[in-house]
Amino acid sequence: MQGEQEKFMKAALRLAQKAADEGEVPVGCVVVCDGQIVGRGRNRRETKKNALHHAEIEAIGKACKKLGGWRLHRCDLYVTLEPCPMCTGAIINARIRTLYYGAPDPKAGSCGTLVDLFSVGYNHKPEVVRGLMGEECAELLRRFFRDLRTRKKREREAWKENGNAQGC
Repeated sequence: MQGEQEKFMKAALRLAQKAADEGEVPVGCVVVCDGQIVGRGRNRRETKKNALHHAEIEAIGKACKKLGGWRLHRCDLYVTLEPCPMCTGAIINARIRTLYYGAPDPKAGSCGTLVDLFSVGYNHKPEVVRGLMGEECAELLRRFFRDLRTRKKREREAWKENGNAQGC
């Protein structure tokens, strides 16, 4: 079973890498039903200019469309980063059976790290598996933000040099 779980998390990691390649925070997600991926998503908030374009929301939406209904009670969700409050709510509302996530999110993690929305008395509580391929997921995020900081620093330095050259 562990090999199959890792296979699906690797699929989510590939989507996260694709998001990073597009300049998005690298979060990827797949929804799996009966051993088949039925929904894929990646973070697209910057490219779509919309706060709702999280990987989980996209993957859940595609799974609902493919399966022809909003109840995903036979489905598992694999995501590289612990879901935020919005995505945790979507997981509850879609009746996801099991949530697998890689890296914890100390700033917005709503499945146990910052807050645990599953502990509230909602009508559904999925099983949660934390830390699946957690180091790989966390490293992708660390690398993205390290590169982003380096790029921003270079841009600031170039701006200062050009500004000074123009007498600003």
